[in-house]
Amino acid sequence: MIESLIAIIILLMLVFARVPIAFAMALVGGVGFALLRGWQPASAMVGATVFETGLSYSLSVVPLFIFMGNVLAGSGIAHGLFAGADRLFGRMRGGLALAAVLSCGGFSAVSGSSLATAATMSRVAMPPMRKFGYSDSLAAGSIAAGGTLGILIPPSVIMIIYGLLTESDIGKLFIAGLIPGAIGIIFYLIAVMVAVRVNPSLAPEAGQSQPMSKTDKLGVAGTLGLFAFIMIGIYGGFFTPIEAAGMGAIASLALAMAMRALSWKGFVSACRETLLASAMIFAIMIGAEIFSAFVNFAGLPDGLVDLIYELDVSPWTVIGIMVLIYLIMGCVFESLSMILLTVPVFYPIIIQLDFGTGLLADPEMLLTWFAVVVVVVTEISLITPPVGMNVFVLRSVMPDIALSTIFRGILPFWIADIFRLALLVLVPWVSLCLL
Repeated sequence: MIESLIAIIILLMLVFARVPIAFAMALVGGVGFALLRGWQPASAMVGATVFETGLSYSLSVVPLFIFMGNVLAGSGIAHGLFAGADRLFGRMRGGLALAAVLSCGGFSAVSGSSLATAATMSRVAMPPMRKFGYSDSLAAGSIAAGGTLGILIPPSVIMIIYGLLTESDIGKLFIAGLIPGAIGIIFYLIAVMVAVRVNPSLAPEAGQSQPMSKTDKLGVAGTLGLFAFIMIGIYGGFFTPIEAAGMGAIASLALAMAMRALSWKGFVSACRETLLASAMIFAIMIGAEIFSAFVNFAGLPDGLVDLIYELDVSPWTVIGIMVLIYLIMGCVFESLSMILLTVPVFYPIIIQLDFGTGLLADPEMLLTWFAVVVVVVTEISLITPPVGMNVFVLRSVMPDIALSTIFRGILPFWIADIFRLALLVLVPWVSLCLL
């Protein structure tokens, strides 16, 4: 166990030295495994990990859902979603910010990516909010925070990876994310309403909503139809989550062609972005698998389980400590790295916790609930300084906005997320009632 803790410290030092997280995990895990077992077993372990991860059929779902999101991002659907949300909220103070949050939730439901949602919606929603006199802090904060919904509302790439790591039912994980995702949207809408009431200078008086074009209407209908197609297909037993990814990719192409909104250049760009994102995810997963093999061999999970038994603390105390660890890690790591680093360590601890009777007495329900809690905490990390990946994505699209301005605008949404996290931790029924 001591070896694992030393390795984690070295890993953090490499991350602070700006070594890419995938290579840092692979280096520390590979060298640590070699020092414990020998260089030949370590070489065999690394080779097998790279081979098995690269050829994993289950992981094929990741590039397919990413491709679906990239096709939709390049087809103008995001504009239609924003226009539709504006029709609902355009007559309210802060209506465009409310529309940005709702459209982010809708776009993330079919893209499955927080970063893609933030990057796309910033190009769509930021210009009109600036045009009508919204403060940069509220405008940027609503988009950066709304983008975090992408990793919870199904189809969620992070949920898929959690399911693969814990061998959980991905379909049930998707169902468990529906209500928490809806609550996230509602809490964010409330955050905007409270913010503009407390500080009216953040947004102008209620204005006139903009009319929707035929293309916008088709985009909204297509997005809702695509989401329903995927969810009904999975839960109706027509296809598995992996097959759903392929069907969703084909359906997104068909929708883009029907809208005549995706050029050949856009198609090539979607393929290129999918390749880059998938390569990054697979590299991080390979590095995390190597590091996990080392810490498991070094006895970190077993050591933590023994420590918990010795301390004789309640299961809720253990969950609270884990949540605190995630909140702290979120200041340094991005979401995927956090999931891949922690779940293999926390998973053995979670399945040993005894919650007595009730929903969490069922191990499958317990892991599903914990998945929702982990993803929500990870969402918070996406807008937590000093890293806040969504903040930096927004800054790359709008370089004239200071980071301090974006983080200031995110504060109401961050507070809303903390309330949502507390609700989901203390009332597991909210996540599990649809199962």
